[in-house]
Amino acid sequence: MATTIPDLTTDVLQAFADAWNRHDIDALMSFMTDDCVFESSAGPDICGTRYAGREAVRAGFSEVWATFPDAHWGHARHWVQGDRGVSEWTFTGTRADGSRVEVQGCDLFTFRDGKIALKNSYRKNRPPASAGTNQSR
Repeated sequence: MATTIPDLTTDVLQAFADAWNRHDIDALMSFMTDDCVFESSAGPDICGTRYAGREAVRAGFSEVWATFPDAHWGHARHWVQGDRGVSEWTFTGTRADGSRVEVQGCDLFTFRDGKIALKNSYRKNRPPASAGTNQSR
C-alpha cells in the first residue's frame, strides 16, 4: 500500500530558520527525522563534519551556538521541489575572542516523511574580522 508523503514547504523552512535564530534546539529537532544527518560547512572530512543520528545532530547544532553565542541567519530565501530544498542566508556571529564573521551560505535539504533527513550546510570561507572591525561589504 502506497503512503502519501507530505510535502515540506518554504513556510516550513522559514520556521526552521526562525528556530535557528531563537537558538531553540528542541524546535529544531522537531523538524528532523529519527535518523537525521547534519553535514556542517567545516571539518576534516570531504563533507565537513558529519553528524549522524538525533543525539549527534543535536550536539552539532548546539556546537554552532557554543562557537557563536550571537549566531544569526538573516535574509533567508527558500526553495522546495519534491523531496529536496534549499535555503540561502547571510550568517553573522561573534566568537569568544571577539572576532566577527559575516558570510553568505546555503543549506541543501533532503526530506523524508515530512521531515528533514539531511541538512547539508555550505558557507563562504571568509576570514573573521578582528574585534571592533565592521566586515560588511
